[in-house]
Amino acid sequence: MDYSYESEQTKFMRDFLEKNPQVPDKRLEARGIWWDKSLNKEEQKRFKESTVPHKPYAYFSDFIKKNNK
Repeated sequence: MDYSYESEQTKFMRDFLEKNPQVPDKRLEARGIWWDKSLNKEEQKRFKESTVPHKPYAYFSDFIKKNNK
């Protein structure tokens, strides 16, 4: 059996990364801006406490009111 198949996407990415070796470093840098953050437990607690509970069936509230009369 021939297990050397590569999809067009894999070939494209391999070629792209070969021509643009700075991309993996830029990706990690960008990820650090948005995702790799340390969590502030006090801030998370305040955020959780400040949320307002949602009413059930928010999109159908008029429909439910009319049919429950």
